[in-house]
Amino acid sequence: MFLVLPLLGLALAWPAAAHAAPADAQPLHMIVPLAPGTTADLAARLFGRYFSQALRRPVVVENQPAASGVPATAQIVRGARDGSVLGMVASNHVINRAMGKALPFDPLTGVAPITVIGSFPLVLVAVPSLPVAGAQDLIALARARPGVLNYGSGGTGSLLHLAVELLCAEAGGFDVQHVPYNGTAQMTADLLRQQVQFGFLSVTVATPLIRSGKLRALGVSTRERSALLPGVPTLAEQGLPGYSFDAWLALVAPAGLPPQLVARYHALAQEALASTEVRDALARQGMTFIGNSPAQAAAFLASELDKHMALVRQSGAALE
Repeated sequence: MFLVLPLLGLALAWPAAAHAAPADAQPLHMIVPLAPGTTADLAARLFGRYFSQALRRPVVVENQPAASGVPATAQIVRGARDGSVLGMVASNHVINRAMGKALPFDPLTGVAPITVIGSFPLVLVAVPSLPVAGAQDLIALARARPGVLNYGSGGTGSLLHLAVELLCAEAGGFDVQHVPYNGTAQMTADLLRQQVQFGFLSVTVATPLIRSGKLRALGVSTRERSALLPGVPTLAEQGLPGYSFDAWLALVAPAGLPPQLVARYHALAQEALASTEVRDALARQGMTFIGNSPAQAAAFLASELDKHMALVRQSGAALE
């Protein structure tokens, strides 16, 4: 799916950027390995809009969610090193490698990190008919009915899959059935139809469903409670002190992008994150802002890969 941002008509009024460049007829391609309507998609549109105004060139957002985003990331990695290709990647950028998927690129050396934009929590939810009010209730029920309860995820090796694997590991083990879907939208629809009984959702997706009573919140995945759901305790508060898991977004370019272009895009990203429009829009997604340096972003990706590889080993999660 391709979206040319100057034609979107977004109601955003950007100040003149300090790093404006001469008009360039060549579009800047912002590749997103996730579906339209996701937080990554929103961030790409917001940043793309800002970059388009600052650089006076069109920005095309390309959503390519197929195959866990691997083909899209490969396109980023193979992209031109002239500043015409950027990527808005998420946690699966390293999870794919951690799960042992055969990748045509290295998630660390194949990209030039520009900045980690921010992170946001997941929410453990259950269908209202399940007799549980919190995480410990769910764990007790799963142990009382081994192999009976099922949970959905966006696919084997997805962030939502590993979030449950970590829950199982931190709880000391329980037996539930995993139902992997081809993306979060179908999984959410089946949760609402009660075809699956529990799972994790992003805080943005979960919040209106919880407030409307369609799903029940059991706990938040991060160390701190979410501003969107302040009344929902964290899993760490519920007797799982080692549980901490979040999703994140990072702006990257193909490896080998000249340092001056990395610096230019990092400066623009900092300006975008400082703008009221971008911050307010992403805060409504429950984001905690990071906005680190390229070197810090590279270290972050490496640490996230190590973390998820350790989780995969600990939990025994495997491709199905």
